[in-house]
Amino acid sequence: MSEENIKYSSNPGRRRVWIGVASALLVAVVVLLFWTEDTADVTRSDVAASAQAVTVFEVHSADSVATISAFAELRPRWDADIRAAVSGRIINVNESALAGERVETGALLFTIEKTPYETSLAAAALSVDQAKLALVNAKNDVALAREEAELLNVSQPNELVLRLPQLRIAERSVASAKAQLEDARRQLSDTDVRAPFSGVVTERMASLGQTVAVGEPLVHLSDNRHYELVVELRETDWALLERPIAGQDVKLYRRSGALLGKARIRQGGGYLDQQTRQPRIFIDVADPSDDVIAGDFVRVEFTGRRVAKTLTIPEAALTRSGFVWMVDADDLLVRMEPEILFRADGDLIIEAPGTAGPWRIAATPLASFLPGLRVAPKAAPSASPNDHLARRQAGVSPDK
Repeated sequence: MSEENIKYSSNPGRRRVWIGVASALLVAVVVLLFWTEDTADVTRSDVAASAQAVTVFEVHSADSVATISAFAELRPRWDADIRAAVSGRIINVNESALAGERVETGALLFTIEKTPYETSLAAAALSVDQAKLALVNAKNDVALAREEAELLNVSQPNELVLRLPQLRIAERSVASAKAQLEDARRQLSDTDVRAPFSGVVTERMASLGQTVAVGEPLVHLSDNRHYELVVELRETDWALLERPIAGQDVKLYRRSGALLGKARIRQGGGYLDQQTRQPRIFIDVADPSDDVIAGDFVRVEFTGRRVAKTLTIPEAALTRSGFVWMVDADDLLVRMEPEILFRADGDLIIEAPGTAGPWRIAATPLASFLPGLRVAPKAAPSASPNDHLARRQAGVSPDK
């Protein structure tokens, strides 16, 4: 054992002194903290806390014309691969068959070699003349047979004696030869491949000098004169539409919000989509402007029926939980879960509550709102966020 350890262990009184000093310091700190907390200043006031200021706007019950919106894709009415109706070698490719070209109905696209079909047409015409000659001979034979039967006083000669079966065969031969002649003419005309409808050539699949078979695709043609829209609506939106639906006009808007034009409902309802279980509406867009392009995604706006006793409020007044805060006559907050009828122009059109109006709606609901909390309502600026109300009540679109 070292000399220092021997000295320390031989003086136990010194160690007890240090322990006592440390304990005294600990007790002093605890007492100091106790007295400090106990004597903290507390300010009391008899003045009640001021109510929270809340911006509100006043709404009245009114009738509104329903506006229903949905998005849909513009699709061409006719969109098909133009295929070869006859086989042969392509001897001409017109410029109208090139991709990107706009063509009119009947425009020449391709020409297939005609010689084999001209030969078939000539043979079919010869067959018709031969069949007609055979028919003349058959009629003459029938006439001679009748005269012969009269000379022989045959009262009821049978068909074989009168050569009537041969006459019927000759007549059907003429009909068959004429049908073959028409088929030969059609095949010859099919060597000129023409556009069956006006549109845009989106793809060319055949080239000059290529030999094509019947049914082989030549070009893909997409209609640019007639478009269609298929819109699916929820049952609640479907119930807001006027009846009958067919023949009504709708408005088309770009995704940017710019008005694109009008269209007409061709038919609607009748069955539900098997996947979405929603009714479909079919819309025709006839004679569209050059700004309308197939494949564009547009917003379709329907003007529905007039709905009684509604309130128009801005979407900002609806909380994430789906509630609207109102301020009653005693300046107390009331929470309401509204029934949203439809949305339009950044506003919500909801069913008016059963209480008497007008109603004061909190323009910007806060997380600190509690039912029954007293607030200090402050009227919103005169530029109301639902300034489209008057137009909607009159059934006029806000873009006018």
